[in-house]
Amino acid sequence: MRKEYDFSKSVKNPYAKHLKKQVTLRLGVDVIEYFKRLADETGVPYQNLINLYLQDCAQAHKKLTLKWTSSKGNAEQIT
Repeated sequence: MRKEYDFSKSVKNPYAKHLKKQVTLRLGVDVIEYFKRLADETGVPYQNLINLYLQDCAQAHKKLTLKWTSSKGNAEQIT
């Protein structure tokens, strides 16, 4: 084995655009517990399960619909 290797002429990774990027998310304890239980059942790490679920949402172009109650008691819908 060499002490040093020269990677200056190496080819760029063609799969680099598919790599994951680390981000910080604040998730509810109940959400984390749900995915950890699912991870125990499936043997897939819970971070991967969350990523797979979000990836499915993105590919299906799912839209979130929220209903908020205003201070006047009227329901407002955000899509």
